[in-house]
Amino acid sequence: MPAHLSRDPIHDLMRQALDERVFPGAVLLVGRAGQVAFFQAYGLANRFTRQPMTRGTVFDLASLTKPLATTLAVASLVDRGRIGLDQPIGPWMPGLSGSDKACLTVRQLLGHRSGFPAHRPFYMTLKKLPPSKRKAVVLDLLRQVPLAHPAGRAGVYSDLGFMLLARLVEAVAGCPLNRFLARDIYSPMGLGDLFFVELADRPPPQRLFAATELCPVRRRLLIGEVHDDNAWYAGGVEGHAGLFGSAEAVFRLLRRLAADYHGRSPQPFFSRQILAELFHGTSNHPFALGFDHPAAHGSSAGNHFSAGSVGHLGFTGVSFWLDLERDCTVILLTNRVHPFRWNNRLHAYRPRIHDRIMEHFDF
Repeated sequence: MPAHLSRDPIHDLMRQALDERVFPGAVLLVGRAGQVAFFQAYGLANRFTRQPMTRGTVFDLASLTKPLATTLAVASLVDRGRIGLDQPIGPWMPGLSGSDKACLTVRQLLGHRSGFPAHRPFYMTLKKLPPSKRKAVVLDLLRQVPLAHPAGRAGVYSDLGFMLLARLVEAVAGCPLNRFLARDIYSPMGLGDLFFVELADRPPPQRLFAATELCPVRRRLLIGEVHDDNAWYAGGVEGHAGLFGSAEAVFRLLRRLAADYHGRSPQPFFSRQILAELFHGTSNHPFALGFDHPAAHGSSAGNHFSAGSVGHLGFTGVSFWLDLERDCTVILLTNRVHPFRWNNRLHAYRPRIHDRIMEHFDF
């Protein structure tokens, strides 16, 4: 670590987090007006092998899959006129015919207003089936889940809605979600360090992965395989989890979204219209479409991000916040679930890190 960082207040707080066992390791990237202002790695990617964290370490991005993968796949299809935000999904998904899910709209699913409950342990059913049959069964399981409330009535953060969105994307695009993203978004943007690890991929891609949990279900340390059990038993590629990536790749993607949104891209990947819908297309509701806004009180973003900022958290200890007004980005990737998921110290520590950054850089 460079000597000058020992006097840096951000570095000091990150070192304190290591000392207090908030996480074994982390990568922190701060961007200002499209330029990297701070980019450092801390601690260990694997406590057992003592593998150090590096700036290029690849993380299980958990629920960052929702905004950075599934939502962008949907946005691409909307831009092409293949689907509409406010049209029922039933016509594209014959498997939902006759169910109460056929009338759900893309907007309701993206905005967590579909009526789906937050979660169901589908893996308990899937693990009894041969791997080749599991993915097809997920749609049946989603169809059978009783809605917790009428669609559009209330907001409940739900993995299940994004699992259904993944199947919508695949039905419309005619290929798996991960292949559509790689072909149409990530590869054209040069984002080789954003990818899914399919269950059939053995061994996983040759990358330096941050370890996650000593998994009580799979009975091994998870490295390079998705932590979420529903996603893993469904094959590794899901709408709510499964994306892996480095901090730099996440930063480059977010900066491209910001540039497209502000009209600064000579050849935009996304229209300003669809990005405005994703970032601001809800009212009187804590969720944007696929993204989150800072909570009015006790936000993980801390106290200084503007109300129109967008971001998201992931269960494995990852997060990003993009302030579109101040044109700044903070990406904090940690392996806080390594080796056990019940380490929740990051919940209280993350806003302190964001506040320290925003005050230090005077955003």
